[in-house]
Amino acid sequence: MTIEPFPFVALTGEAYERGRQYGVLLKSRITRSAELYTGTLTGFGLSSAQKSKLIDDCAAKITEFEPLYLEEMRGISDGSGVAFEDIVMINARTEVVAMARTMTGAPEDDDLDDGCTGALIMPERSKTGNLVHGQNWDWRAECAETGVVLRVQREDGPDYVTFVEAGGLARSGFNEAGITITANYLECDRDYKKLGVPLGLLRRKVLEQEHFAKAIKTVATTPKSCSNNIMIASAAGFGIDFECAPDEAFPLYPENDLIVHANHWVSPVALSKLVDTGRPYVAESFYRDWRVRKILEQQGEKLDRQALKTALFDDFLTPFAVCRPPRPSDTSNLTATVAMVIMEAALNFMEIAPLPALNRTFTSYTLRNDTPVPADAGKPAQAVSIKG
Repeated sequence: MTIEPFPFVALTGEAYERGRQYGVLLKSRITRSAELYTGTLTGFGLSSAQKSKLIDDCAAKITEFEPLYLEEMRGISDGSGVAFEDIVMINARTEVVAMARTMTGAPEDDDLDDGCTGALIMPERSKTGNLVHGQNWDWRAECAETGVVLRVQREDGPDYVTFVEAGGLARSGFNEAGITITANYLECDRDYKKLGVPLGLLRRKVLEQEHFAKAIKTVATTPKSCSNNIMIASAAGFGIDFECAPDEAFPLYPENDLIVHANHWVSPVALSKLVDTGRPYVAESFYRDWRVRKILEQQGEKLDRQALKTALFDDFLTPFAVCRPPRPSDTSNLTATVAMVIMEAALNFMEIAPLPALNRTFTSYTLRNDTPVPADAGKPAQAVSIKG
């Protein structure tokens, strides 16, 4: 089985023009991404009118948060030929899918969660002295066909590199200020009481920040529709994990210079105030974070990107493992670890392996064409742009 690296494109100009370039360069993947989630909503029995109402509500919330994001989405739509409504849907897919499920009474899929296991190695534990940040992204195996990497060169803030589902504005990534972000599923009894900012756009806002304090503010204070675990770090030497309820954020600090988090609530303060309602869907979360921390600690006092890869490749109790092979879910979808993402922002690059349970070949994605990568890193991808 040949598994291709995720495509890499460079986007320049103002919001609409960046979006248009995005749409032109990645049309086929954006089309596939829209088909994936439109198919989900259709499978729930959601009518066209109900879909439009949900997406219009999300678009209104996005306008309140950052109107330029909708301009960028219009550019993506125009460049790709995919309906603007579907581009908004991709960027709010967590919220839209959950609300559609509630509206139609569609059953939960016990095996299909936006899972993930993430980790930070602080500089004190790092062989290079640089903070290392990584994650396994667990979701639909089909998203190996929709994942893309964007290098975004901005005129009004730091440039950034992000791995994201095609059509989306951001997911995990790093910026030239040295800020990194990953995020993963959490659930609690406060979810979906009120519409908040779509999670993907909150992540995008983090990558636009020049200063880490503003990244923290974005994560901790932006109203959300649902829970999410958001791990952020600065190449200057600090990292923190926020277990976020829609209206409150609970910080977790490094222990022995490591942070590891899966998909269940850990903060004692959080657990004293809310109910973790996601446990039935991520039961293996309780050993995934334990396994990653255990494997990291077993590798010695000083760790590096390879040490984090070793931990995230763990197949203990597969297929319900840290690194998941594609397996059928209860609704006949395939779920898998879609990508392993490893970032060393001090060196301005990230490495990604698609479907890592089947493939251990990494590709490096850099902030600049001439950014060097270490000898032990994946081969650098060459970013494609409209200008060639």
